[in-house]
Amino acid sequence: MAGTAALPRDNGELVFDAPWQGRVLAMALAVVEERGLEWDDFRRRLIAAIDAEPDRPYYESWTVALTDFVVDHGIVTGDEIAARAV
Repeated sequence: MAGTAALPRDNGELVFDAPWQGRVLAMALAVVEERGLEWDDFRRRLIAAIDAEPDRPYYESWTVALTDFVVDHGIVTGDEIAARAV
């Protein structure tokens, strides 16, 4: 990915400030691959999430995009996500 959706890197290596950031990246990759979905669909959502709140931390935008992605594809419901977030 390029532009605002580009993954943070240092000397070519992915950079994560906390373990959960790597997990949200892995979850997005797994959902797309296991469900046979289009990566560009997720990528567009990520770009939209970043554009909606440019000051939001990068991987928080990944979380927003992934949440919208799985709900919109019927993988989980918004209520199920809310119940687990408590």
